[in-house]
Amino acid sequence: MAVNLLLGLQWGDEGKGKIVDVLTTNYDIIARFQGGPNAGHTLIFDGRKHVLHTIPSGIFHENAINLVGNGVVIDPVIFKKELDNLASYNLDLKSKLLISRKAHLILPTHRLLDAASETSKGKSKIGSTLKGIGPTYMDKTGRNGIRVGDLELENWKDKYQALVEKHLRMLQFFEVDIEYDLKELEKEFFNAIDVLKELTFIDSEEYLSNAIKNNKSILAEGAQGSLLDIDFGTYPYVTSSTTTAAGACTGLGVAPNKIGEVFGIFKAYTTRVGSGPFPTELFDEDGKEMGRIGMEFGATTGRPRRCGWLDLVALKYAVEINGVTQLMMMKGDVLSGFKTLKACTSYNYKGKEITHFPYNIEEHNVTPIYTEFKGWKEDLTAMSSHNTLPKELNDYIKFIEDFVEVPVKIVSVGPDRKQTIMR
Repeated sequence: MAVNLLLGLQWGDEGKGKIVDVLTTNYDIIARFQGGPNAGHTLIFDGRKHVLHTIPSGIFHENAINLVGNGVVIDPVIFKKELDNLASYNLDLKSKLLISRKAHLILPTHRLLDAASETSKGKSKIGSTLKGIGPTYMDKTGRNGIRVGDLELENWKDKYQALVEKHLRMLQFFEVDIEYDLKELEKEFFNAIDVLKELTFIDSEEYLSNAIKNNKSILAEGAQGSLLDIDFGTYPYVTSSTTTAAGACTGLGVAPNKIGEVFGIFKAYTTRVGSGPFPTELFDEDGKEMGRIGMEFGATTGRPRRCGWLDLVALKYAVEINGVTQLMMMKGDVLSGFKTLKACTSYNYKGKEITHFPYNIEEHNVTPIYTEFKGWKEDLTAMSSHNTLPKELNDYIKFIEDFVEVPVKIVSVGPDRKQTIMR
C-alpha cells in the first residue's frame, strides 16, 4: 500500500485542512510531516469552525489514527490548547493521536529568539509568525535541539537548561528590547509538557513501515505551501521546513518508492500572508473584493492576506517539483460575480518573456502577463455536481488543466465539508 501526499501549491492557506477532512474516510492513518504551529488548518462541519495548528486534520474521524511526524516542531503550550479545544468531543486521544519521538520541541526561548531576530531586521523583516519555528529548526540542524523522546530521559531538564542558557546569551546579540518573564513562560511550558507526556510517543518510521506492510492506507498531510519551501520557495521569505513532496519522506521516514498519489491544492486565485514578492498581487477593488468575499485572514495569525489573480507560472512550477498527480481547486465560489478573470500565463522577466519560475520574482524583475477569461454570476455554494457548474468556470478549469498538464479532480465551492464537488 502506497502513501498518498496532500500539500499546498501556493504560499499556504490553500484549504488543505478541509480536503484532509473530506478525504479522511478513505484512510486509516493521517500523518503530518513538517512545519509547526505556524500552520492553521481550518475545518467546518455541522455548523462549527475548527482550527488546528499541529494536530492532523483527521482527528475528528472516529476510525482514523493521527500521527505527528518527526519533521514537525511542537510547541507544547499551543499543543495543550488544541487538546483543550478537543475535550468536548470525547476523543480517545491516547490511541487516536500518536507523536514521533524524533519530533523537536519549541521552547519558550525559541519564541523569544524569533521575536528578537524579527525586530532586529526592521523594515527588512520576513513576516515571521513569531512562533519560534525558525530558531527551533536552526537548533535541529545545529544538533542542539530537544526532541519528544528526550522527555522520557531522566536528565532531559539538564539538556533543557543548557539550551536555555545558550539562548539567553544569543538574545543579547540582537541588541533589541524584548520584554518577557521567563519564569512565567516556563511555568506554562512545563505544565504543558506534563499534558504532552500523557499521550503516546512512538518510533514513527517503524510504525509507518509496519503499517505499509499491513496494507494500511496512509495520507501524509503537509503544512504551508510549496512557494514557502526552504529550498524552492521565494527565499528568504519562506518557512523553515521542506513543504514539498520530498518533505514527506524526510518528515515521516517514508522511502520515495512508497509514495503513491500526490494531491496538490490551490486556490482559484492567489493569496499570501506576510512579506515577500507576489507578482499577481492586486491593489485595486478586485483584490479587496477577493479578500472580503474569501474572508482572507490568516487562521493562525489573523493577519489579512494579500490577494491577486491566479499565477499559473508559479502553479506549474509547484506541480513539477512535487510530481503532482491530481489537483484540487479551492474557493471557486469566491470568484462568482467578477465580470472578467485573469490568470498569469507568462512573465516579462528583465524585458524578456518567460514561462518558467525564475530565481528572483521581485517586482523590479518580473511583470505578469495575463490571459483573460469571462466570469460567471451564478452562486456556486449550493451546487453539488460538476455538471451544474457554470460553463465559464468549467472553461477556466479546463484551461488550468491544459496549462499544468494535471487534472482537477476536486472543486471546492464553500468552506463546509459538504461543499465539495468531485470531478
